[in-house]
Amino acid sequence: MPQTTAEGVASRKALVNRITKETKIQVSLCLDGGPLDLLPNDQEFQKVPPPNTPIPDQDSTHHASQLTAKQQIWIWTGVGFLDHMLHAWAKHAGWSLRIRCCGDLAIDSHHTTEDTFLALGTAFANALGPRTGLQRFGHCYAPLDEALSRAVLDISSRPFFYGDIEFRHDKMGELQSDMIHHGLDSWAKEARVTLHVDILRGTNDHHRAESAFKALAGACAMACRRVEGREGEIISTKGVL
Repeated sequence: MPQTTAEGVASRKALVNRITKETKIQVSLCLDGGPLDLLPNDQEFQKVPPPNTPIPDQDSTHHASQLTAKQQIWIWTGVGFLDHMLHAWAKHAGWSLRIRCCGDLAIDSHHTTEDTFLALGTAFANALGPRTGLQRFGHCYAPLDEALSRAVLDISSRPFFYGDIEFRHDKMGELQSDMIHHGLDSWAKEARVTLHVDILRGTNDHHRAESAFKALAGACAMACRRVEGREGEIISTKGVL
């Protein structure tokens, strides 16, 4: 029997297993929080922790993990700053999310970052299902000290991304800064959404990036919200999404 939310409706979940010659990625996502479906124990993943490593209340050895009554989050890509951004995104969107990735980091962070966003976009699209009864549009401003970002999202099935996203330095930790723009573009296209993200101000690159992901999280939470009384309705004048 499908798991349900506290409101008695089916949880929106997806499992993705994406394997190429460059990366091997597994994603388990629940847009409504709560329990996650287990990842398969794929032998392709030899360099990362086991797929369903228990999530402690607070893992002191890996910051991108968190267990609460509402959410399960555990992210391991091998790129610490990327893990941090994905953790913030999931946390503030209200998702439960587990990601594990084994990528060609001996080259750089490009393939790992791009493919992680692609896999997460696929999971998002699959978890949404027929896209009925949704708020559809979402927007959010998010500050982090001196930094301020805005995200606007339309679950439109019209893949498009615009980002005014710039940083002062080429890297944040081991993450190439330009991969944030490229990653969000990859996610929007695979998720089949229209997304605009603008970093409006800020002097600290970490703050600028994190405020952008928190704004995106807020926009996702709003757009994915179920609208009472419009169950099964496609929110479009065309009648299709």
